[in-house]
Amino acid sequence: MNKPKINSTRKPQFKNEDEEAAWWAGAKGRGFLKRQSAAATSKRLKGSPLVAKLSTASSVQIAIRLPAPDLAKAREIAERKGIGYQTLLKMLVHEGLRRESRRL
Repeated sequence: MNKPKINSTRKPQFKNEDEEAAWWAGAKGRGFLKRQSAAATSKRLKGSPLVAKLSTASSVQIAIRLPAPDLAKAREIAERKGIGYQTLLKMLVHEGLRRESRRL
């Protein structure tokens, strides 16, 4: 039986679902997922200094209600910038708080 070739950026082509399931369950499939996860992490850390600072700062989980159009606009802007919408919202809150604290 021919084994699928490993490519670090793409999963191999499989002849059937059984072959694919065996690959994902094996060490090669797990290794592929780890490489993909590591690559995604390194890409996220290449953002702006503010994004990096917000990512490393300790966070407290809260719930906040936003109007649906505002959330949709945040998601649209975040996608354009290549960041998550929650990260964008954290950046905007941080910027607004800093601006307001300078006014006082």
